[in-house]
Amino acid sequence: MFRETKEWWYKNRAHLSRCANERRSSLTTLPIRTNGLGTSTDFSASITSSITTSRTENQQKNSHFSWWNHQNKDQFASASGILKYSYKDIQKATQNFTTVLGHGSFGVVYKATMPTGDVVAAKVLASNSKQGEKEFQTEVLLLGRLHHRNLVNLLGYCVDKGQRILVYEFMSNGSLENLLYGEEQDLSWDDRLQIAIDISHGIEYLHEGAVPPVIHRDLKSGNILLDHEMRAKVADFGLSKEEVFDGRNSGLKGTYGYMDPAYISSNNLTMKSDIYSFGIIIFELITAIHPHQNLMEYINLAAMDHDGVDEILDKKLVGKCNLEEVRQLARVAHKCLHKSPKKRPTIGEVSQGISRIKHRRLMKENTMPFAARSISNLSRALSRIEDQQVELSKITSMNQRAAVPA
Repeated sequence: MFRETKEWWYKNRAHLSRCANERRSSLTTLPIRTNGLGTSTDFSASITSSITTSRTENQQKNSHFSWWNHQNKDQFASASGILKYSYKDIQKATQNFTTVLGHGSFGVVYKATMPTGDVVAAKVLASNSKQGEKEFQTEVLLLGRLHHRNLVNLLGYCVDKGQRILVYEFMSNGSLENLLYGEEQDLSWDDRLQIAIDISHGIEYLHEGAVPPVIHRDLKSGNILLDHEMRAKVADFGLSKEEVFDGRNSGLKGTYGYMDPAYISSNNLTMKSDIYSFGIIIFELITAIHPHQNLMEYINLAAMDHDGVDEILDKKLVGKCNLEEVRQLARVAHKCLHKSPKKRPTIGEVSQGISRIKHRRLMKENTMPFAARSISNLSRALSRIEDQQVELSKITSMNQRAAVPA
């Protein structure tokens, strides 16, 4: 039975290897649209199930931004701790909305230079946005009170002249998705391991640091942005939900390929749904295979062998990384993808598991110089002893010659 399983594994691995050679070219043939900052790509829109209760005709006739029509904007900005910009401010900063960074389901993202000289990203809500007013409201309300070094910082917003705009810190290295699947820049193993740690810290703050806890609900590589130092931050909180439910069915929301199967089947959203999505992202870091390119099939096949992940490692990393670290990170990701949400680790446990991988390496690196110095010191000591022995030998020889009678 074991032999048959192994033969099946190697047969399928050969098939997947042929597919792997085609996956990069096939990515370019997919209908895509840019998303986030820089030239990142979004291979799918966020899914909103038809389970949600449909709006009445009267609600549809109301203003698309009815929530904002009943808010005291100045009071809102003051309470949230973020700035309120005028439309003219954003228009001037974006050179009349000509500095396009990318497009997303929310709308167009522009690069903006403020009068202070600060460079920011302005995300303008499209009139036909699939996310719309509710997500805009969620983003402002949540990020107005959530602050962490691994969350993209919301600097301000604009509700003026019928426009809804979000102003974020500028993330110069774009999205993780673009870096993994683009041709412009290679991510080293050290970069990828640190990115995994950064993401885990961001999620850990949402799950265990925020009060009440926050479920992101749409974690994916396209929503992980990187700054000029290649430090990763979690972005796009439009679909996020606080873990204080009102009991109403809000419908399935997320992105295909990253959504927890248990959430899809039960419509029961928990923090473990974010854990599943993070597990997918970790395997993206390891393999550079997009979830829409049969990533789960690769993962399942690799799981049949203790070092099976070696076979699906991103070719750009082959010979340039510590395979034992890759296997350790894969084991963490496998736990995140457990079919039973209850058996998945908490984000705190995931964060500790990933951090230990880097900690072990740092410990080795710190001990190696000490060992090298010890060996070098020993070598020099032995050399001095040899020199002393040579000198003693010369002295002895001279004394012996002097003692011989002429």
